[in-house]
Amino acid sequence: MTHTSTFIDGLYFGESPRWHEGRLWYSDFYDKAIKSADLKGEVKLEVQLDEQPSGLGWMPDGRLLFVCMESLALKRLEKNKLVLHANLSQYSKHLCNDMVVDKHGNAYVGNFGFNLDHELQTRGVADVIASHPKANIVRVTPQGEVSVASGGMSFPNGSVITPDGKTLIVAETLGLRLTAFDILENGELTNRREWAATGARAPDGICMNADGYIWVANAVGNECVLLAEGGEVLQVVNTSQNCYACMLGGDDGKTLFMMTAESSEASIVSASRGGKIEMLKVASPGAGRP
Repeated sequence: MTHTSTFIDGLYFGESPRWHEGRLWYSDFYDKAIKSADLKGEVKLEVQLDEQPSGLGWMPDGRLLFVCMESLALKRLEKNKLVLHANLSQYSKHLCNDMVVDKHGNAYVGNFGFNLDHELQTRGVADVIASHPKANIVRVTPQGEVSVASGGMSFPNGSVITPDGKTLIVAETLGLRLTAFDILENGELTNRREWAATGARAPDGICMNADGYIWVANAVGNECVLLAEGGEVLQVVNTSQNCYACMLGGDDGKTLFMMTAESSEASIVSASRGGKIEMLKVASPGAGRP
């Protein structure tokens, strides 16, 4: 087991870290903001919103795409103007969340499917994991056309696309597993299968390294773990709080950035800036997308 150091603190609830053009980009839910930071930890406000942002990605031409959780929408930054890229509400419920964008500009977006906080408070974690409404992964084309890429998902969350662009791997947080799909030439998904079971760990954000292994943020534990296909645990990194997302970046791609917070419950984390970005040097650099 290895311990982290603090890169940035003072967040409400950080999500969707992305290493992009020499900076770590991320969303802060209750700041209603998208920010970026250089390796010195100097933070820049990139986009100020009137609602919670989540998943981040970029079109092939460099335009930023981001998920608007509450309005169930995908928006695009055109110079300094925010534009609706796609309305996801037909196939998404309660809140949209994480996303990955492929090299062609296809976006794969998850959603909660139900009011998670309410159900956890009234039923408890074990009962919610055992029984919960299923949700869709929604695919949005570069032109903004929306379709269901896969239904029947148990809280589809963080996602990665392998370096060859042929496989999408999604964290099913309440399914306690990582699920893989083949990506067809037209962007559709097929051949759904379990990539790894995660045991008692609830996988949230994920990222892939150059060895083909996946770092998994454990939403119900103070740790980020490296998994091989099939579920073997290769490394455990201890964090100071629950870990909700992770990303490999830095000059050599070997810095593991981890988004941590006391809880994911809105009433708790929106009340104080206890969120952090923690960091650790690891052996293998990042690969694939995001």
